[in-house]
Amino acid sequence: MNKHVNFMDWGLLDYQDAWRRQEEVFAAILALKQENRINQTALPTPNYLIFTEHPHVYTLGKSGHEEYLLLDEEGLKEKEATYYKINRGGDITYHGPGQIVGYPILDLDNFFTDIHLYLRTLEEAVILTLADYGVIAGRYPGFTGVWIDADKETARKICAMGVRASRWVTMHGFAFNVNADLSYFGHIVPCGIDDKDVTSLERELGFKVDIEEVKTKLKNHIAALFHMELL
Repeated sequence: MNKHVNFMDWGLLDYQDAWRRQEEVFAAILALKQENRINQTALPTPNYLIFTEHPHVYTLGKSGHEEYLLLDEEGLKEKEATYYKINRGGDITYHGPGQIVGYPILDLDNFFTDIHLYLRTLEEAVILTLADYGVIAGRYPGFTGVWIDADKETARKICAMGVRASRWVTMHGFAFNVNADLSYFGHIVPCGIDDKDVTSLERELGFKVDIEEVKTKLKNHIAALFHMELL
């Protein structure tokens, strides 16, 4: 099992460009797995952990509801936002500056073949990162992602998740609100949940946070939980 993981930070990148790059990496890993199966070889499959930020964009998962986007084309232009229907799980969400978007493209055959555990482990990394800032977070029963006050009426989501997996290779991932402009969530029904609030680390702490510092803490927690070695 290859637990070496190539870490990359793509910086601020257009969503469509990032999606294309992800698809290329994902396809290459799947092709190598297929080659190994056909030739009965065991060439190690690579793994990637990618962080990025996107200009304002709304994305709709394959089982999502288009009516949860509350803007028409004119409204999207006014907000300088784009909109894509994509091939991950989950419903509609928002990505934008000040948000850490994580794309782990992992061959889970190198770690553990359990999608439920995979999602819970990513959530745990975000929960531990928030704890580093004194913010207590957890899970909301029946939903993916990371929540503040999950057991109260004031429950609010700070990290959304939506993944795709094929032959145990993952793509897409999570969106962690650090200093994000939360007003953009007001133009959708986030993840199809219309009775819960969305929050950010900035909002919880009352001040802007050094996003590079948050990235470092988060990637280290991911590495420790998955027992991976970041390259």
